[in-house]
Amino acid sequence: MRLSEFAEKRLINITTGEIMGSAGDCDLLIDPADGRIIELQLQIANSLLSRSEKRTVSIPWSAVQKVGPEIIIIDMDTDLLR
Repeated sequence: MRLSEFAEKRLINITTGEIMGSAGDCDLLIDPADGRIIELQLQIANSLLSRSEKRTVSIPWSAVQKVGPEIIIIDMDTDLLR
């Protein structure tokens, strides 16, 4: 898969049913030894009222359940996102 194709996908948390963001908004942490993705790092707003305040959420690649043609399904504990 090309990076441009990956970047177009939306991240969906299967635990909450929420759209977390776009894969294009993520930084990828890649293992230089073998080129595998270790985690996705996504910046999200701290609250609905304050979109300017963002924090980074680390999504381990092990939390990725499925990469589909349009979405990436993630299974993460909701407490990590708040």
